Amino acid sequence: MGVPAFFRWLSRKYPSIIVNCVEEKPKECNGVKIPVDASKPNPNDVEFDNLYLDMNGIIHPCTHPEDKPAPKNEDEMMVAIFEYIDRLFNIVRPRRLLYMAIDGVAPRAKMNQQRSRRFRASKEGMEAAVEKQRVREEILAKGGFLPPEEIKERFDSNCITPGTEFMDNLAKCLRYYIADRLNNDPGWKNLTVILSDASAPGEGEHKIMDYIRRQRAQPNHDPNTHHCLCGADADLIMLGLATHEPNFTIIREEFKPNKPKPCGLCNQFGHEVKDCEGLPREKKGKHDELADSLPCAEGEFIFLRLNVLREYLERELTMASLPFTFDVERSIDDWVFMCFFVGNDFLPHLPSLEIREGAIDRLVNIYKNVVHKTGGYLTESGYVNLQRVQMIMLAVGEVEDSIFKKRKDDEDSFRRRQKEKRKRMKRDQPAFSPGGILTPHALGSRNSPGSQVASNPRQAAYEMRMQNNSSPSVSPNTSFTSDGSPSPIGGIKRKAEDSDSEPEPEDNVRLWEAGWKQRYYKNKFDVDAADEKFRRKVVQSYGCASWKWYYPFHYAPFASDFEGIADMPSDFEKGTKPFKPLEQLMGVFPAASGNFLPPSWRKLMSDPDSSIIDFYPEDFAIDLNGKKYAWQGVALLPFVDERRLRAALEEVYPDLTPEETKRNSLGGDVLFVGKHHPLHDFILELYQTGSTEPVDVPPELCHGIQGKFSLDEEAVLPDRQGNIIKSLNCMLLSSSINFKDPQFAEDYIFKAVMLPGARKPAPVLKPSDWEKSSNGRQWKPQLGFNRDRRPVHLDQAAFRTLGHVMPRGSGAGVYGNPAPPPATYQGNLYRPLLRGQAQIPKLMSNIILFHRGVGAEPLLPWNRMLQTQNAAFQPNQYQMLAGPGGYPPRRDDRGGRQGYPREGRKYPLPPPSGRYSWN
Repeated sequence: MGVPAFFRWLSRKYPSIIVNCVEEKPKECNGVKIPVDASKPNPNDVEFDNLYLDMNGIIHPCTHPEDKPAPKNEDEMMVAIFEYIDRLFNIVRPRRLLYMAIDGVAPRAKMNQQRSRRFRASKEGMEAAVEKQRVREEILAKGGFLPPEEIKERFDSNCITPGTEFMDNLAKCLRYYIADRLNNDPGWKNLTVILSDASAPGEGEHKIMDYIRRQRAQPNHDPNTHHCLCGADADLIMLGLATHEPNFTIIREEFKPNKPKPCGLCNQFGHEVKDCEGLPREKKGKHDELADSLPCAEGEFIFLRLNVLREYLERELTMASLPFTFDVERSIDDWVFMCFFVGNDFLPHLPSLEIREGAIDRLVNIYKNVVHKTGGYLTESGYVNLQRVQMIMLAVGEVEDSIFKKRKDDEDSFRRRQKEKRKRMKRDQPAFSPGGILTPHALGSRNSPGSQVASNPRQAAYEMRMQNNSSPSVSPNTSFTSDGSPSPIGGIKRKAEDSDSEPEPEDNVRLWEAGWKQRYYKNKFDVDAADEKFRRKVVQSYGCASWKWYYPFHYAPFASDFEGIADMPSDFEKGTKPFKPLEQLMGVFPAASGNFLPPSWRKLMSDPDSSIIDFYPEDFAIDLNGKKYAWQGVALLPFVDERRLRAALEEVYPDLTPEETKRNSLGGDVLFVGKHHPLHDFILELYQTGSTEPVDVPPELCHGIQGKFSLDEEAVLPDRQGNIIKSLNCMLLSSSINFKDPQFAEDYIFKAVMLPGARKPAPVLKPSDWEKSSNGRQWKPQLGFNRDRRPVHLDQAAFRTLGHVMPRGSGAGVYGNPAPPPATYQGNLYRPLLRGQAQIPKLMSNIILFHRGVGAEPLLPWNRMLQTQNAAFQPNQYQMLAGPGGYPPRRDDRGGRQGYPREGRKYPLPPPSGRYSWN
């Protein structure tokens, strides 16, 4: 499922699910950074019990970010990951559990998608490196300026795959990180931490959901646990709804399209490598002190409240005069099931269903029209009624032809608008641009080599006018060459790149014309559409239920082909096992990433005599499949034959070293607790007794968590720290042990219901939230979970005062810089300094804060954060609430929202005038 497209649709249709995060930032005092105390109440007016981290969504942006320079080495990558986790932890502040899940070996169906992504990434990376070198040589040949090329090895993001040394090192570093935080951070004091690294099979989000599902089935589970899951994948919203937990929230970084990216050659913003001209970098700041600063701000986080989404869905899916009892939980399961037809990680989406075309709304409308005929719901606790699904799919099939025609009409209309826009832009360009000395230059390039300086600009302008007047007149219809001179009689042929229309990719299927199904099967599957047996095979393959299963085609069937699926066998092979990590690397890596594999295994990818050399093509075709860009197309890679792969690997398995053999083994989860946790002494006793049998987790000591404990050879213990911790010369008084979730029979049914004792959250939506329009006003998310929070702001007079008092562009808070010298101000405008206190302008005391919508109700403009125990009001604690760049937060300014007071908190009134004498 396309993450941007789905999130854009979801946020527009159900806007009230989004809440902006209130984030408390670390402070700095006398050059010492003071971390956030996460043990204090959450400033978002909500308390979370469990925080789950889908770690791959953190690892990728920290190791190869798109909007800032990449880390220089692996150590910097680890630090960036730690800082990202710290930031998330300080926002959410879980009180019971932190679950960190890294993608392990995936099911075979997902491996096909991973294989496509990694082959694409390798191909695009090599092409980008060649293009970058070509452009560099051209710019330098023309005398352009480029910074010296850094000699460093390109980071191959394919190493973020189970079985590589990088993932093994990451797991070790995370063990230290967890032990350190449990030992030193008060917010982690009573927390239980579970780490499921890349050695544990399964994708991160599915390991998290499996943990929640198994804990819900235990008698000690708290049905009112408040879960918070971090991840940007759209599937997380579906999985969160499918848990049927009443309190479930997603936290993710706010999606901002078209973020500025630095050029890979000159490291400047505003253009790509292909458009780089090698211009000198403009000086940033008076002394170029801002050279390393980036024009993009730190990403902000938002909450997605699934309990509010449940309110929306309950209202939308409620139907009158049903022949069966309405059940909101079953309806939500059906909604999640239908969304998977629009796209997921295991199957290609149906050709007629596109999110941007309203596919989900169309499915819901069809579902509500057909459900009276189906006699019941589509799903029940994970099992699908194929007879009812067939009725939904055939109803979609009836409108497929109109969907394809409307898609073509919309595309043609869009192209016409773009063409008219280009014409307007070309028409609005200046008809004349001076040349020579008076040619316009980019800012900062006037003093660059080759630029001309006019000693007498007036004389130069006169000569240019005389030259234009003496040139022969031309008719309005005369065409010109690229240098501005008239072209020969009859004109010249316009180049293709100068045309108003862009070349369109060839589409042999033409879904908008009659006969589209025949052309589709002939072009995509190389079979005739009349081959009913083959079409039935394609539809029957469109399902997933085991580690070994995968969809053996690159393209999906049509909805109209789902006729007869109720009679198809639905038995899948049970008891299947996942690949081992190195085996998965052989199944998803291209030959260019073979350096992450043992030498003898790597040879199988490149040796012409290898029995599986056909699995690793150096080049491959990409079918645009009606799309415009290559990244949207289908990579036509050969599918990996598991039997051939295993047969080839049997010959090289003996070549593995002990360390490689260990990396190739499947592992499990590890549980960590600090010295203050009730489980700490229990775990130490297990290690002292040397128990070899799994031991039940005492739920009364661990917030109701149940499972099995077994001793860990690489445990973090007070008397056994491990090499990575010993090298840091620190003593960590925490403990770790292997943890295994409760086990159930393979045919056990996890009930998809809300548990007894669960309390539904109070309704959030109001009648105005159901209105389609916002009366012309742009809808904005609320701040935090308290809807009645009233953010403070400065009035216009205060901003005018600040404009005279405060230095602009300092990039720091109000008191972030030393006070200016006394000569800066006339008269004694500064209060006498207390010991260790910075100068505070007297003008600041005249600024008044107002509540929005309250009028002139005064609020205290001083710092409300730290009050001493002896005095409720201290002069040396006065401080403005500062936003980014040293300015207090403006009306609706999101940058300063961390300074907003908590609702209901009482503060002392400001001192009356004359109470303190500062002069």
